[in-house]
Amino acid sequence: MKIGKTESYINKRLEEKGALLFMLIDPVDYSSPDAAAKAGIESAQSGADLVLIGGSIGAQGELLDEVSKRIKEESNGVPVVLFPGNIATITRYADAVYFMSLLNARNPYWITQAQMLAAPLIRHLNIEPLPVGYIVVEPGGTVGWVGDVNLIPREKPKIAAALANAGEFLGNRFIVTDAGSNPQLQNLGPIPSPIISAVKKAITVPYIVGGGIKTPEQQREVYKAGADIVQIGAVLEDAKDRKGIVEKFAKVTKEEGKKRL
Repeated sequence: MKIGKTESYINKRLEEKGALLFMLIDPVDYSSPDAAAKAGIESAQSGADLVLIGGSIGAQGELLDEVSKRIKEESNGVPVVLFPGNIATITRYADAVYFMSLLNARNPYWITQAQMLAAPLIRHLNIEPLPVGYIVVEPGGTVGWVGDVNLIPREKPKIAAALANAGEFLGNRFIVTDAGSNPQLQNLGPIPSPIISAVKKAITVPYIVGGGIKTPEQQREVYKAGADIVQIGAVLEDAKDRKGIVEKFAKVTKEEGKKRL
């Protein structure tokens, strides 16, 4: 499969900046479609390199269409990419979709079957598929339960690295490690640095880390451990100054990226 416009954009931005910031907007977790759309627009206008939309199974249909369309109209050219919770997280108003295989799922539905069911519609709507190998680390949150995941233990970086290595060998052009939604509720925080470092050393494709990142200080440590891209979402949901929060995260991204160039 040829590299498309959004993937080319990500690769070029990584070369230019050294690190990227993706903001994830899950419309289901906002008080209204308007609030979700504003969060995405403010993210795009305040330094995010890409806006992800989705996450929950309920992010579909009219809600997904409305939020995606509004963000895309006012994103200033920042790509809008779908983060699917299932095969219904698809809308014509997105630039691309994380075409994810949940690599450590016990249920083959999440490894290849959901992808098979969604592929014809993605091709029909001409949405760019981004080949993503998705790995869930303890505690896993909602995605761990829904995806019937064999969670990566937080003290086993070699397992995460081997799985990421396999994901790249299978053809995925991005690897994502995620601790699941709201892992901070279990006082665990982001994915441990030893896992991030081990995964980074095991792969040659862009590496995205998400889950439990609430502060710029945590974000900085994730970059230092080896992440190319940090993916942040939940911290925006109840925030009053979303622009200010995104600007702070974007500042860290710029600083840590410069160190790599």
